[in-house]
Amino acid sequence: MIRLEKQQLRNKRTHGDDTSLIRTGGYKSPEPHLLEDIQTAVALGKPVLLKGPAGAGKTKLAESISAYFNQPMQSINTSVDLDAEALLGFKTLVQRDGQTAIEFVEGPVVQAMKKGHLLYIDEINMAKAETLPILHGILDYRKMLTNPFTGEVIQAHPDFGVIAAINEGYMGTAPLNEALKDRFVSFQIPYIQGEALKELVSETFSDYPKSQLETVLSITSELRTLAEQGRVADESASIRSLFDVMELSLHIPLRRAYRYGLLEKLGDAQEKQLVSEIIESWMTE
Repeated sequence: MIRLEKQQLRNKRTHGDDTSLIRTGGYKSPEPHLLEDIQTAVALGKPVLLKGPAGAGKTKLAESISAYFNQPMQSINTSVDLDAEALLGFKTLVQRDGQTAIEFVEGPVVQAMKKGHLLYIDEINMAKAETLPILHGILDYRKMLTNPFTGEVIQAHPDFGVIAAINEGYMGTAPLNEALKDRFVSFQIPYIQGEALKELVSETFSDYPKSQLETVLSITSELRTLAEQGRVADESASIRSLFDVMELSLHIPLRRAYRYGLLEKLGDAQEKQLVSEIIESWMTE
């Protein structure tokens, strides 16, 4: 088996022309070799699909890939309103030398293809079924697209890559059709737990009180167990909610931080009560 070493991985990418689009890293892999394997897939030019619950760090992982390869990243936040113009661009009227002209403003897909950027598509399974076929040609070996607005045939830059993310089974989402799903190399992204989580929050909040750190990690661990059992929503145990609570609690009491950073996000009254009881059981004052 041929193994790509770290320097070889980086050498697969060239510097993009827009360094402001290069993201910061910081993703902590919850499993041995997960991040390394995803880097390898991206370096080989494979479209990558990240599957996992909300708040598991999929976007942070994509940003870390951008930082690792020193490669700019275009981002698309998918919704049911996503259409071809949002992906490819649109025509607009401009005034030039006293004359009115039609100009095409390139969207994130076209820019990423031409410039050799990474294209990150968040919650791709929220898009309408009729929108997604636009992506088929850029996700297979052709990496080619005919722009329906201009007629231009675009062949992707050799460094162009695609990372997509989905939250499976969430309201408003739909299973990816087989033709699209088959074009990706897929990775399951679990929540960061245990020592990896402790290391992440300790680095992010270096001055956080040690006793309070143990409290919030214990609460998150218990909520994560309940989420795995299906008793509370994944958001209750997400890294995003944990960070919101921790940042607030540096300025206000921890109870109030949990109220605003987590409890008020929950819509189900019974779930809210259960999460509140878990939080209170770990409070010492």
